[in-house]
Amino acid sequence: MAILITGGTKGIGRAIAEHFSRPGQQVFLNYVSDSESAEQACKAVRARGAECHLIRQDVGTPEGCQALLAEVAKHAKRLDQLVHCAVRVVVADLLEMDPHAFTAALNVNGSALLYLTQAALPLLQRGSSIVFLSSRGGRIVLKNYAAIGAGKALAECLMRYLATELAPRGIRINTVAPGIVDTAAVRAVFGDEAGSLVAHAAATNPSGRGLRDADYCNLIEYLASPAAEMIQGQVIFVNGGANLSA
Repeated sequence: MAILITGGTKGIGRAIAEHFSRPGQQVFLNYVSDSESAEQACKAVRARGAECHLIRQDVGTPEGCQALLAEVAKHAKRLDQLVHCAVRVVVADLLEMDPHAFTAALNVNGSALLYLTQAALPLLQRGSSIVFLSSRGGRIVLKNYAAIGAGKALAECLMRYLATELAPRGIRINTVAPGIVDTAAVRAVFGDEAGSLVAHAAATNPSGRGLRDADYCNLIEYLASPAAEMIQGQVIFVNGGANLSA
């Protein structure tokens, strides 16, 4: 079994990597910066008995995605799971945002889902699963979230179109949208307010608690299982019902 996780060395990506780290599993962790965190994540994966490969590439370009999957192909003949979790943060009001920075973020946060799928196609086989990590910010307006939110919305749309082309091949693609968790990306977007936002989300959640890593990791594992064969092109929120009221 082989899984590739973009942005797999921090936050949600690392939690997913550790969840799938078990003997016999090949875990490919993609990152673009912070080699120290990447090495720590790799050690955590190996400590759980899995084989770990660190691959430094920018998934915001078709060339970067092709190079990433070419490296994966050196070690695996099949890719069972592809999880796109990488995110690029640009903190600014949309009217004041540098258009080049916005475009770069849009590519990582959105278009990369297409680039990755195209590059991975030779390794994807019947039963393979692709999962994109989205959020409520792709559907509602959040402060400093425009570059991420626009990308999430784009990727969700791309996912639906890709689903119609991948389904005849027996390949699944779905989106998982977790509620807010304390990650480096969240802290970069919300700054000093991040901690209080996470705490408030937990305190007011209809289900009575905040999000745990297992909540979204278990769903991703289910979506990759034979039992989820007919779940295709869906956006599934994992937030205890927090999106059901204002």
